[in-house]
Amino acid sequence: MTTDSSTPAPAFTDEPRLTLASPSDVLAAVPYLVGFHPETSLVVIGIDRGTTKVVARWGIPLEPGALDPLIPLLERESVTEMVIVGYGAGEAVTPAVDEVRRLASRVGAKVGEALRAHEGRYWSYLCEVPSCCPAQGTPYDPSTSQVAAEATVRGLVALPDREALERTLAPVTGPVRMAMHQATGEAIAEVRAGLTATPDLDAYARRFVADGLARVRSAVRIHAEGGRLDDAEAARLGLDLAIIRVRDEAWTLMDDSHAPLWKDLTRRLEPRFAPPAASLLAMAAWRAGNNVHATIALERALTIDPAYSMANLLMHALRNLLSPSVLRDRLPTPAELDAAMGPVHAAWLLPLVNLLDDEPPPR
Repeated sequence: MTTDSSTPAPAFTDEPRLTLASPSDVLAAVPYLVGFHPETSLVVIGIDRGTTKVVARWGIPLEPGALDPLIPLLERESVTEMVIVGYGAGEAVTPAVDEVRRLASRVGAKVGEALRAHEGRYWSYLCEVPSCCPAQGTPYDPSTSQVAAEATVRGLVALPDREALERTLAPVTGPVRMAMHQATGEAIAEVRAGLTATPDLDAYARRFVADGLARVRSAVRIHAEGGRLDDAEAARLGLDLAIIRVRDEAWTLMDDSHAPLWKDLTRRLEPRFAPPAASLLAMAAWRAGNNVHATIALERALTIDPAYSMANLLMHALRNLLSPSVLRDRLPTPAELDAAMGPVHAAWLLPLVNLLDDEPPPR
């Protein structure tokens, strides 16, 4: 499990095993464990019997209470040993490392190494021998480490920084954006025409929801078979997902393998329609143990709509370092959703109708 806590959050991970025999190896491995090269960060690696159970990152200086969820996480994951790495100047890193060492003592976890890295040098908080831990620090170059080569061969990626990772979820631009803007406009026109023409809004809502549920299942199937939604299909599904029952159909069907579908839609949909897809991407990423991607997806959703309830729920789970298992086996079935939500009626369409009138120019 890998967690990112610039907002705070950790990460549970099943990444391929890397052999770490020295501080340089640890520093070479961390970027591949969190997905990018950290700066002004605190990284905690939790280990049990030689296996990495938790990788958690926080931005430093730490916000008050940022580490409070760490103890229940360490206990839940049966962590017996920890490696702590702080990136940045000593006055910012040392208090954070000291706090983690105190927490490790409280849960009986051994601190195997505690490092500070800054401007190509590292210092160990556990080593007091000047010959191997000089006061001026020890130079290191993660790019030349065997660990970096090993990680690359095993398919792990370390982007230059968190901003580079954020860009992998950024909205598409150029001709792709223009095409999606046009497709969205056509989908909106179709829905408006349907709303205007119908003599029975409840009946229209029932048809709309039924078609949306079918489109969710079709989209999942198309991506599972290696396909991709065209612009018209993507735009229409973006409108469908504004309806809570349709979005929740995707949630109940959730599988880790659905992440590419929701990532594609998060990037392609017109921004005002993106929060449901971004939240579903976060759910898929969280289930797969990639909390860094989950956190970035939720930040995207909440930047667009700070009140979006699904995004806020998942962000609360990430900030409290909860395991995805708390939801994985508790999601309702589609039949249970139908029973809980009752018959479809026109009011279900209000979240979508509110978005139809908010049409910015193409970018």
